[in-house]
Amino acid sequence: MIGEGFATVGDRCRIAWRIDGDADAPLLTLSNSLGTTMDMWAPQIPAFIGSHRVLRYDTRGHGRSSAPPGAYGLDRLGRDVVELLDCLEIETTAFCGLSLGGMTGQWLGVHAPQRLTQLIIANSASVMGPPSAWQQRIDTVLDKGMAAIADAVLDRWFTPEFRTGHPGAVAAVRDGLIATDPAGYSGCCAAIRDMDLTPLLPLIAVPTLVIAGDRDPATPAAQTCAIASVIVGARSARLDAAHLSNLECPEAFSDLVSSFLRHA
Repeated sequence: MIGEGFATVGDRCRIAWRIDGDADAPLLTLSNSLGTTMDMWAPQIPAFIGSHRVLRYDTRGHGRSSAPPGAYGLDRLGRDVVELLDCLEIETTAFCGLSLGGMTGQWLGVHAPQRLTQLIIANSASVMGPPSAWQQRIDTVLDKGMAAIADAVLDRWFTPEFRTGHPGAVAAVRDGLIATDPAGYSGCCAAIRDMDLTPLLPLIAVPTLVIAGDRDPATPAAQTCAIASVIVGARSARLDAAHLSNLECPEAFSDLVSSFLRHA
């Protein structure tokens, strides 16, 4: 079963979504990183639809979703997911988010746990400062466009070996980053700039897996694993990857998530 469309959430933002897999299977929702779209999950879809119906969506400001001007808050990004589920008449879902998607997952784990069956947080952080660095990135993107930050971002997203060995894949990700609406990108940067979920993490009671990249300079492994250390019963795993670990280690990432979904 394949379906796709748009859901209009509370502030009239249109959220693009797509569903793949058996209509009778349990649901898994995937949330993209800053500067990517739902297409970042393409390597995982064949593995995940073997056991789950998979919902992907473009975070507001990205892909085919609307990009309202101004700063977004993590609360708004989290409510986008809740309202998307409501529009699709979905009561509960497992949720896997990477980077910004993982921050959205943390918000859901705290504020909407009744909607989650399991939670996977990958290459993410509960606070990611300093705020001045995010403000500088916002100013740069709005003034000079996405190309001004693309090379520096890709250096954090992939290891040197992956960039050398998979130039086509890296080029496709770069093209997607540059195509991101600067207003939408900067709006999400503001959500990260203003976020500090750290005091709230012990409130998460959903079965949780945290995946870190041992070579991730954007959200270092110690920072990501710190999330698991304060969530009761959370599991953690590490991959030999930089920030976009699902693209750099697609099979290992898929195996970790699938195993957790089977046994949690």
